[in-house]
Amino acid sequence: MSLFPETEFQLGPEYQIASVLISMPLPEAFDYRVHEDMKVELGSFVTVPLGPRSVTGVVWGIKKGPAKRPLKYVEEVLEAAPLMPKVTRDFVERAAKYTCTPMGSMLAMCLRSKEALQPSPTETYVYRGEGDVPRMTPARQKVLDIAPENADAGITSAELARRSDVSTGVVKGLVDCGVLELQEAPIDKPFGQPNSELKGFDLTAEQQAGADALCEAVRSKEFKPILLDGVTGSGKTEVYFEAIAEALRSDPTAQILVLLPEIALTQAVRERFENRFGAAPAEWHSNATQKERRRVWREVGAGRARIVVGARSALFLPFQNLRLIIVDEEHDGSYKQDEGAVYQGRDLSVMRAHLGSATVVLASATPSLETLANAYQGRYQHIKLLARPGAAVLPEILLADMKENPPEKDCWLSPLLVDALEQNLDAGEQSLLYLNRRGYAPLVICKGCGERLKAPDTESWLTEHRYTGMLVCHLTGFSMKKPVNCPHCGAADSLMGVGPGVERLAEEVRGLFQGARVEVFSSDTARNPEELNGIISRMEQGDVDILIGTQIAAKGHNFPNLTLVGAVDADSGLKGGQGSDLRAGERTFQLLSQVSGRAGRASKPGRAIIQTYSAESPSIQALLANDRDWFMELEMQSREDLGFPPYGRLAAVVLSAENSLAADDAAATFVRGAPNVDGVDIWGPAPAPIAVLRGRHRRRLLIRSNRNIDLSAYLSSWRERIKLSSSVRVSLDIEPYSFM
Repeated sequence: MSLFPETEFQLGPEYQIASVLISMPLPEAFDYRVHEDMKVELGSFVTVPLGPRSVTGVVWGIKKGPAKRPLKYVEEVLEAAPLMPKVTRDFVERAAKYTCTPMGSMLAMCLRSKEALQPSPTETYVYRGEGDVPRMTPARQKVLDIAPENADAGITSAELARRSDVSTGVVKGLVDCGVLELQEAPIDKPFGQPNSELKGFDLTAEQQAGADALCEAVRSKEFKPILLDGVTGSGKTEVYFEAIAEALRSDPTAQILVLLPEIALTQAVRERFENRFGAAPAEWHSNATQKERRRVWREVGAGRARIVVGARSALFLPFQNLRLIIVDEEHDGSYKQDEGAVYQGRDLSVMRAHLGSATVVLASATPSLETLANAYQGRYQHIKLLARPGAAVLPEILLADMKENPPEKDCWLSPLLVDALEQNLDAGEQSLLYLNRRGYAPLVICKGCGERLKAPDTESWLTEHRYTGMLVCHLTGFSMKKPVNCPHCGAADSLMGVGPGVERLAEEVRGLFQGARVEVFSSDTARNPEELNGIISRMEQGDVDILIGTQIAAKGHNFPNLTLVGAVDADSGLKGGQGSDLRAGERTFQLLSQVSGRAGRASKPGRAIIQTYSAESPSIQALLANDRDWFMELEMQSREDLGFPPYGRLAAVVLSAENSLAADDAAATFVRGAPNVDGVDIWGPAPAPIAVLRGRHRRRLLIRSNRNIDLSAYLSSWRERIKLSSSVRVSLDIEPYSFM
């Protein structure tokens, strides 16, 4: 509800006007009149009327009236929220312009917890008072043994009673006689403060040199982009921990952001942060509850959350003094967001560090080609870690050529890999089988009519999940019970799964190795933090013999007794041809390097067996020869010849409509309106590989430009000059990672 009644517009003396950017897909800020007794500042969070409702926005500009037309009034200033810093407002503007995203949509990324804009809810906490116990009983003694000395410990009467295993009446009695006291306090408690003086691991000479270079960059308080390039298991985390400690020491208000590509990794690294800095970091990811998000957002905005660990969206938190950004596994494709505000988290991290004169560390064992090119050309400082510390050595890579060493009929494991698994079981060591396909079978087909089952209104195959008996579309989320009869021809018991998923592979492994403890590690079996931590814990404690995992198991984990990795279908990323995805070979090499690197990370040597039908492909050959530099030079030369990133710019345009004809017409109209600029190539339109998605027909364009052309500005200008039907949707993607 508005705090001020709306009054009639009056031309008269000067008054204040606030330009408010609203967190909706709007391209610019709207003007509102400010009441005389209301204080607004640049960066103030406010509520304003928009049509029939009130919406949240940020004051983007302030000027003097009178205006040339009647203005509605700012309704309320949300005084509990901190001002949005200028660097964050600059970041929103720059990121919106670069990604061709409406500024309001980019602002919405910064407001992922609207509750945090209000004062923290409060709760009544109980603590030990000064009074004497008039009559001690065993129940009262149990309560007093647990009751905290002060309210900061944050325990309610009900929780104290539960922990003491007594009734709430016992606690109330102690409150009534003054032995326990009550205090109302905010629910959202500050995070523990990290201690930069705690000692980490003893570093090798190579690690110490890398840590010293990072610390020097942090102390400079200037924009410093750095590639931390270390082989798997080389201790990159321990090295950048030293940079975090230096940032904390050198600036008492410094904040640090560590981005991780998988939610799973936030669980795996929490203990490492606590051991190193004496306090858990603030965590930000999609599995966090609204209460947890509210707390993190508010504490970051207040400057009290010093270390934040999170997924790509954590970049949009309201940091007051962000001095260090670390993008771990910077090559990972999950840093790219493909829906809503489309952006590449790694690239925006560099942008945010530049705007805030901060250090940004891009860490990886298999850096992206774009990052490597920047390092080779001197734009990024390049720190290398070439060895694993102590007795650990890089795993031996072996090739299982499936043309020469095929598996048994209806099986997926080659004799070479089966023998290796048996040897590992006999030795009491753990194995990991990597297959990046969830479920039982990635395709369900009718043996009678050949029909391939798809999600409704979508050209996406349904995956069979035999554990649940469901058919699932992993693109749209649609699911259904597996039917008895073919929906197309009606034939009974004719539907069969084609190809292996992790469930089918687990079935094969259990049949081959009776009694082996086999577990599947995917987003289907690790659906929440508890299940995730359970799998990781069982693996660490040696309660799993063979772990069968998707990409979630391929990176970031450190299992000391894991000595064998088998990549079951190493060619899956290459299928469909590299021409349809310029990063297919690079991504295949990165994934296989990462998953191979899980083996032999402790004192026992490791090995990796790569099953492939494409032994001659450069990515497989480079992996076998342990020659990343040769492969990357080959990829760079290919990209340079074609003018592809990083030697050119690339963008994608997807137009979608309710029917095929409308999509064709819209695409043709859009292409006809393209600005004529030298150095820009337009390919298409053509039906997208997934031509129908959620009932909408999709047409795709690919735009390539020379590096000296502002492709973002070109696309924005192009879109503005084209008038299409309101039923047509246009999506722009700068530097696309998905070509579907």
